[in-house]
Amino acid sequence: MKNQVQLITYVDRLGGQRDGTDLARLTRLLSAPGSPLAGVFGGVHLLPFFHAIDGADAGFDPIDHTQVDPRLGGWADIKALTERLDVMADVIVNHMSSDSPQFLDYSEKGEASAYAGLFLTLDGVFPQGASERDLLAVYRPRPGLPLTYATLKNGERRILWTTFTAAQIDIAVHHPQGRAYLSSILRSFADNGIRMVRLDAVGYAVKKAGDSCFMMPETFDFIGEFAQEARALGIEVLVEIHAYHQRQIEIAAKVDWVYDFALPPLVLHAFNFHTATALKRWIAIRPANALTVLDTHDGIGIIDIGADASDREAHPGLVSPQELDELVECIHAASQGESRQATGAAASNLDLYQVNCTFFDAMGRDETAYLLARAVQFFLPGVPQVYYVGLLAGHNDMALLARSQVGRDINRHHYRDDEIARECERPVVRRLIELIRLRNRHAAFGGRFALLDSGETSLHLRWEQAQDWAELRVDFATQSHALTYSLPEGGEGRLAFS
Repeated sequence: MKNQVQLITYVDRLGGQRDGTDLARLTRLLSAPGSPLAGVFGGVHLLPFFHAIDGADAGFDPIDHTQVDPRLGGWADIKALTERLDVMADVIVNHMSSDSPQFLDYSEKGEASAYAGLFLTLDGVFPQGASERDLLAVYRPRPGLPLTYATLKNGERRILWTTFTAAQIDIAVHHPQGRAYLSSILRSFADNGIRMVRLDAVGYAVKKAGDSCFMMPETFDFIGEFAQEARALGIEVLVEIHAYHQRQIEIAAKVDWVYDFALPPLVLHAFNFHTATALKRWIAIRPANALTVLDTHDGIGIIDIGADASDREAHPGLVSPQELDELVECIHAASQGESRQATGAAASNLDLYQVNCTFFDAMGRDETAYLLARAVQFFLPGVPQVYYVGLLAGHNDMALLARSQVGRDINRHHYRDDEIARECERPVVRRLIELIRLRNRHAAFGGRFALLDSGETSLHLRWEQAQDWAELRVDFATQSHALTYSLPEGGEGRLAFS
């Protein structure tokens, strides 16, 4: 993976029209001479582009994971993009759509179906039956049990394992049918030039009677086996887990890449509470093999800096419970209450550990603070990713939220070509692009990182490689700052955000 900033985007929401040319249009936007985003990014994470992109979960419930949705283009378009940029794609390892050909065949034929072993049922996890204690032990990211009562087309009644929604049927990942299905996805990706995959919802992929069914030793074993298979095809693996921060460190030691999901709330905490203490504590221990993010297609994670729910006394969070609650209220206030309409039990949002809001609005549309937050992100070890809405310093899309009543849609705006051109002319976006180019091109970021001593309200970061260096100082109480760097001809360059 190149040590350069990557873009995270839906293919159809950044200048797309769903007319079969969206992938080609995105390629031109990111690489064609004269485009405002030409040469800005070293890679792109394409959010689900599989058939179909508009299911129950915006493509994360694929009907056919090996087929590009024809409204976006085809595999030839994916391959053309990989010739210009590193491309990451999602492998949705935990589940597939209830409208998939495999599940429809199973529904029609029951145990006589060739795919009968592909789908997980209650009996498949608890062959001796499940007690109340067994079911309560299962870790849940959402309210309710991970089970759906279903009558199949052939009249059989089954209790299906559905971690997320009734339209997303969990896969038996250790069954030969499950392994063959997942392997076919990897082969399709490798054949078309994709060299990075993100394992979506992998923490829930393995189920075990009497356990939490989340990030168990058996889950790590599965991730290791799957990653080994991917590496044999020349593919690197990113693991997507929202969890207690110490668990993220443990995961990072066993995989290629993890997300730094603690960073977004800690940056917001630093600006809102005028202290760098919690942020610096995390920087001192965080894994270096991380993709740094401030925003993604999901909400701003809160669980990642809180106490371990299994034992809050023994495993405290990076910030206190009171400050965590106050931080959520700060986000709601900064967004003028818009995030409250998309978070928690509001707007069909079931991910109770996330706040749905654009990061720019979560910072009260303060352009200086926003650019400083990005500078902090880019200065930390790892590979930075910028979500397409964040790239354009986007506002909450309340109209889309009102239409869909899906909380996360507040941060999933559909940008037209004219909007992209207009947004790229805003000073905050132009400065962000300048910062991205500096992060991609300056040799210091390939060298040694140091967290230097600073006061309680401030942060001091530095990179060095031979004669090249780059340094960032931020005071979260006053927003005073200095971003300086060495120039090839000698002397010092500087970026200012106010």
